[in-house]
Amino acid sequence: MIKRCAWAESDPLLREYHDSEWGVPEYDSRALWEMLMLEGFQAGLSWLVILRKREAFREAFRGFDPEAVANFGEGDIARLLENSGIIRSRIKIKATIEGARIYLAMKKAGEDFSKFVWSMAGGKTIVNKTDEIPVKTELSEAISAEFKKKGFKFVGPVIVYAWMQATGIVNDHAKACFRRKAVK
Repeated sequence: MIKRCAWAESDPLLREYHDSEWGVPEYDSRALWEMLMLEGFQAGLSWLVILRKREAFREAFRGFDPEAVANFGEGDIARLLENSGIIRSRIKIKATIEGARIYLAMKKAGEDFSKFVWSMAGGKTIVNKTDEIPVKTELSEAISAEFKKKGFKFVGPVIVYAWMQATGIVNDHAKACFRRKAVK
């Protein structure tokens, strides 16, 4: 029998996400930004809700293309607020649009989003040595603070830590989980 992290056993979609994506180190700047925006939408909800709506989010936000999203205006916000396929929160939608603008400003200034994040983590995945999973760490607090300085919203240390887990900045797979070694 395959052993996986307990949280992934409750739903087939969570299991698939866990087995193929969660904790795999991501170095693509756009993909890292997309996941950070989705984690922001998840605030106050379960990740399963976001997974079920992820394709609708991708369609609504034009594949999370920062160039396209940065150009969204009031008409786009109104369109998104009518889209039942996504989380219809004006503040989260506006935070995503502003997040695209910040991402592009970083890029224009020569600051690569992936290098920015991974350099703060020491350039490699941090492996949790215990089966105790924190909700935040000193590093997630530091990254959160840096994101906030840049103007990002919905990037508190708990959201940032969940994002770090999802994108493989931290390997929090349980010691007995078959994915723990696979994502190293």
